[in-house]
Amino acid sequence: VWEMPYLPIDPKDLGRSYEAIIRVNSQSGKGGISYLLESEYGLELPRRLQIEFSQVVQAVMDAQGREVTASDIWRIFESEYRLAEGAVTISDLTQADVGEGRVRVAVQAAVTGRRMAFEGVGNGPVDAFVDGLSRAAGVPVKVLNYHEHSMGGGAQARAAAYVEVRVGEAAPVFGVGIDPNIVRATLLAVLSATSRGGNPAVVEEGAAQAVA
Repeated sequence: VWEMPYLPIDPKDLGRSYEAIIRVNSQSGKGGISYLLESEYGLELPRRLQIEFSQVVQAVMDAQGREVTASDIWRIFESEYRLAEGAVTISDLTQADVGEGRVRVAVQAAVTGRRMAFEGVGNGPVDAFVDGLSRAAGVPVKVLNYHEHSMGGGAQARAAAYVEVRVGEAAPVFGVGIDPNIVRATLLAVLSATSRGGNPAVVEEGAAQAVA
């Protein structure tokens, strides 16, 4: 049942998007921004991420002096959270049990073109990944909050992961990862967050690796 008071019908019933009727300007709140990202791109942002990202969009609108469309919002989101192809990548990820319920991971990744390689040990792949990343960065990396959901269904389904991370003593920031594999999506989200929250040290190819 369609019960939107200011719209007589759902635009999607006519094969249309919400972009023509929902616009975001300097007076808009986080609700319109998150609604467009969910309806047009399938992203269900947790509330704290909605608040963080709305401030990013607000800064863009203040600088440009115009309203933004759904496609504008997606481009800002993609850029801010390093979702463009090749911005944050994991080229190699191996995992091995080390006993007592703990695992070791070895990672080769790149953030905005800078390569890093590290190993870590933890209670699971994400915990081990964060352990190794903290060693590589030289500062503690701590995951504070985590949310995930599926995007689409069937063979084409992907997972979206949202993590809130603190790097060292900096203020917490969110990262976003999207991948068919939920673990990889989460690890990409951690890299996304750390690249926004203080740019951890990155080891160039051939340099010494941080190992557990």
